[in-house]
Amino acid sequence: MQLDELRVILLSERETGRLVSIPADIFDSARAVIGELTAEVYAQEDPFHDDARYLIERVAAIRETLEDLFRIRTQKILALAYTQEQGQYIDRDEMKKMIPAERKMFDEISLAIAGCRCLLTGGGTGPVPGQVEAAEGAMLPEQAPRVPPYVLVRAVETMEPFMGVDGRIYALEKEDIVTLPERNAAVLCERNIVLNMNLGK
Repeated sequence: MQLDELRVILLSERETGRLVSIPADIFDSARAVIGELTAEVYAQEDPFHDDARYLIERVAAIRETLEDLFRIRTQKILALAYTQEQGQYIDRDEMKKMIPAERKMFDEISLAIAGCRCLLTGGGTGPVPGQVEAAEGAMLPEQAPRVPPYVLVRAVETMEPFMGVDGRIYALEKEDIVTLPERNAAVLCERNIVLNMNLGK
């Protein structure tokens, strides 16, 4: 992946609020080019020669372009993860434009947001704000209600809107990927309406 190609992709990414399609190996390919150029720099007899300086500038430009591309795409993916965690519809084409590493990041962020929401607004699995650990002989305050953890699922069928155990309304379209309360997800998995995408499930 050469610098000119990277800059064209970066320009396209900047001009739209949606993810653009990129080669799955774009970052690996660009790093390989950086490695080749760096080797050429070390091979130069005079590190201050114009040829060496040109190669160094080329390496810096590729790295900067990669960083910009990663930053812009990550901002879009973060927005998509939050939108999904809110239970809103996400265009499946957007999901398909993520390369594997980005999709893994998206899934983990979606689950992290759902888990944090559960912890901070619904009790979660940790102490509620203001609750202190019990000292010897002290009385423990009543525990806050627990909210089931969330899991990432893929809908294999369209389903009418329903209320989850967290009190939120969910509407599933076939092929949607959403986070659901674990109890709801378990029931829907048994009915073959969704597939649990969590590792180890």
